[in-house]
Amino acid sequence: MSYPKENVVPALLLVLGAGLSTGIGAAVVFIPSLVKLASRRVLAASLGFSAGVMTYVSFVEIFSKSNLSFVNAGHTTKLAYTYATLCFFGGILTMLGLNILVDRLLGGKGHDHFDEFPSKTKKSTRSSLNKELAEGVSDRPPCCSSDPVKQLNDVQRMASVMEQEIEEAALEATGEAAAAGEQVQIFDAPIETEKESIEKKSVEREEVVDEENVAVVDSPQDTEESQRLHKMGMNTAIAIGLHNFPEGLATFVAALQDPKVGAVLAIAIAIHNIPEGLCVALPIYYASGNRLKGFLWALLSGASEFVAALLGWAILVSLFSETAYAILFGLVAGMMIMISMKELLPTAHVYDKEDTVVTYSFIFGMMIMALSLCLFQP
Repeated sequence: MSYPKENVVPALLLVLGAGLSTGIGAAVVFIPSLVKLASRRVLAASLGFSAGVMTYVSFVEIFSKSNLSFVNAGHTTKLAYTYATLCFFGGILTMLGLNILVDRLLGGKGHDHFDEFPSKTKKSTRSSLNKELAEGVSDRPPCCSSDPVKQLNDVQRMASVMEQEIEEAALEATGEAAAAGEQVQIFDAPIETEKESIEKKSVEREEVVDEENVAVVDSPQDTEESQRLHKMGMNTAIAIGLHNFPEGLATFVAALQDPKVGAVLAIAIAIHNIPEGLCVALPIYYASGNRLKGFLWALLSGASEFVAALLGWAILVSLFSETAYAILFGLVAGMMIMISMKELLPTAHVYDKEDTVVTYSFIFGMMIMALSLCLFQP
């Protein structure tokens, strides 16, 4: 038996689409008002839904495929189930090892979630927010942050300050245009005086203008705070990239067997990739003033899913056998259960402490996956 070669391209495209969904969240650097859509309940529901889809398909479909492939490889029913179970827990251990690696890369901080957090987003200026962020901003992605709600509040406040700056810049540009129009009317106004006034205003504001951005000249303290924000975004991108790797492999394996099932899984993964893109792009842009840099780093964090799919394809092309297929399915099932249980659901419950949407969205995700499997049966 060979793997279904006709499904390779659709599977790769599905993984690519799921990975690129981080770009939807990253679009906040161009439209800061989009961050208002990322409310706690919306994020909690999306994480719960994704966890439900991944949990159901792992236990019902992917683990079963592992077991069946071991049987097709010539093992007895009992031995095949045993091997599939060992591979399943091997996937769990792989994810535990990956979590430890991420912890070490980010300074060895744990995954504990705190219950106390501010109830509302405060209105801030850039200077006041920079000072607060420098003292307590998380440099971990939402799935690993000790306080993901605070991190959400932080990015919402960054977006609020950015919106305020955009509005002020627009008003200032309008005012300057009106002033210039008035100056044309006054023929006796000396040109030199107008030029001196503009230069004086420029010095007072201490602005550096480039083609795309207007960045305020920072003091050494502001520069240090910006560097910390930049580091936060970079660390988040690295951690999310590592976490997305098994998700890409899981989507590819599921879609390779059945593109329709893989499509539902890809949608679930794409949904929880969106806020991850936001948490990568916004701090990098806020620190550097470069929209494109923030956006591209967010896309890069999701690109690891496609790299994982290519790796899975390479393994199947060079080492394909029923046993290799079975092992890969078993590992993927364990990985996805671990992602759901340790990352998605705990974070969802922190966003929704009273469980107003998490459990229902989790069940709804399982129902959607179950319905998909029923409809796609040959």
